[in-house]
Amino acid sequence: MTLETTLILCAAFFVVATLYTTVGHAGASGYLAMMALVGLAPDVMRPTALTLNILVAAFTVYRFRKARYFSWAGLWPFLIGSVPFAALGGIQSLSRGTYYVAMGVVLLLASAYLVWRAFGSRPLMEERVVLVKKVPAVIIGAVLGFLSGLIGVGGGIFLSPILLMLGWAGAKTTAGISAPFILVNSAGALAAGSLPVQKVPLELPWLAAAALAGAFVGTWLGLERFRQKGLLTTLAAVMTLAGAKLILTA
Repeated sequence: MTLETTLILCAAFFVVATLYTTVGHAGASGYLAMMALVGLAPDVMRPTALTLNILVAAFTVYRFRKARYFSWAGLWPFLIGSVPFAALGGIQSLSRGTYYVAMGVVLLLASAYLVWRAFGSRPLMEERVVLVKKVPAVIIGAVLGFLSGLIGVGGGIFLSPILLMLGWAGAKTTAGISAPFILVNSAGALAAGSLPVQKVPLELPWLAAAALAGAFVGTWLGLERFRQKGLLTTLAAVMTLAGAKLILTA
């Protein structure tokens, strides 16, 4: 990787991490998009994105847990389903662009719903109240875990809108549940997909430092500055970017 490419990715990863961590995400879909734009090889992209996801998600978990938006009761049913299937997805290779298009459309539709949710007349969910239904959450977790491992993301981009759409948690509480979900799934997918042909770039420490700096700014914005409407709108923007990325790279 050239010095110019490294500097471009550092700047891009800082912006991605800042944006994503405001809503409790770690930024894998954004990292993948940026690496694709600069032409990194696929066998480098997925492990690099997952490694950065683990670092950023760990910091985000700490920040949202410290602010008391973490909920073990809302998290564990999703993890029971997701952990084995994230590992299963991590050993698969995705070859068809049809899947990207389908998931991109789902993300775009979900982002439109969140905008309506933020500015509609329906009252927003109270924070620190979790109404997750256990059996459906286990099933949802299994599906999201497999998708997470397959694509090389932590799954928060899918989990967050589900929690909000079903009325199971408020915006900040959703972020507090999504961050550890991302952390565990990313670790499982990376461990399962650690094949000899996969490698991370030598510049990873610099990329990680940029992403963590963005996470510091993003979690501060999400916890201290943004209200629920702002968080929902930001999440919708993140999902729109991720959906467009999937469709354009199909």
